[in-house]
Amino acid sequence: MTVTNTNLLLIRHGLTDYVTAHRMPGWRPGIHLNDEGRAQAATLARRLADVELAAIYSSPLERALETAEPLAEARGLGIEIRRDLGDLHPGDWTGRLVEELEKEELWAILQSYPSGARLPGGESFQGCQARIVAELEAIRKAHPGQTVAVVSHADPIKMAVAYYVGLALDLFQRLSISPASVTALAFQRRGPRLVCLNYTEPFPSVTRSAGATPTPLTFRDSLRSGLPSVAHSAGATGLPSVAHSAGATGLPSVADRPAPATEGDAGGSGTR
Repeated sequence: MTVTNTNLLLIRHGLTDYVTAHRMPGWRPGIHLNDEGRAQAATLARRLADVELAAIYSSPLERALETAEPLAEARGLGIEIRRDLGDLHPGDWTGRLVEELEKEELWAILQSYPSGARLPGGESFQGCQARIVAELEAIRKAHPGQTVAVVSHADPIKMAVAYYVGLALDLFQRLSISPASVTALAFQRRGPRLVCLNYTEPFPSVTRSAGATPTPLTFRDSLRSGLPSVAHSAGATGLPSVAHSAGATGLPSVADRPAPATEGDAGGSGTR
């Protein structure tokens, strides 16, 4: 039986001055891509040129929309805005420098027990994970057998990946998501597969041995076949990313696991 994947390409927005300054942007309006971020967005559109996209979804925040625009223009597609793809709500921490926040008692708790923490005047990590997963589930169910681009933010993408590979929320910050990176999830009959994580380089060809002759596969082909590609991001950590294959790693499939319950906090109401 031929299995047709539904693929979600989770894209972090390009670079902003808040990112380079290590400042918490949250939902503050008026944060735009800087020159490097705009160049990253244009490069991203070219890197994805061989991937057939059915739709493009985006967080409503300017930096995400500006990352999605070159991709949408190149495809002649509109941008579907979804509020629940937005960034973690940092509340009273909005605009503050990370080096200042590291002195707060709550900061240490966030590094070890984020599942039990809420940002002052803002959102809980459980609430953020609940809304991003619920939104991604709605998107993938609306596009069976298709590939869709979803432009969001670092923490929500990391939390979504943690959910789909069965990683505890308390460990989500061990994942790295760089500006303008692509993380690909392929949904098959037997569950989701992490095809690549934090991809910032031109997509490689993967090879699958067919007898004695290797058959080259493009990134697009790897999405269709469900093969995990070898995803390497030199820009982030210099380490190969986690390519999830249930048969190879023994990681659990979470296809039948329900999305986490949505909390009644900011950003977790399901409003689009």
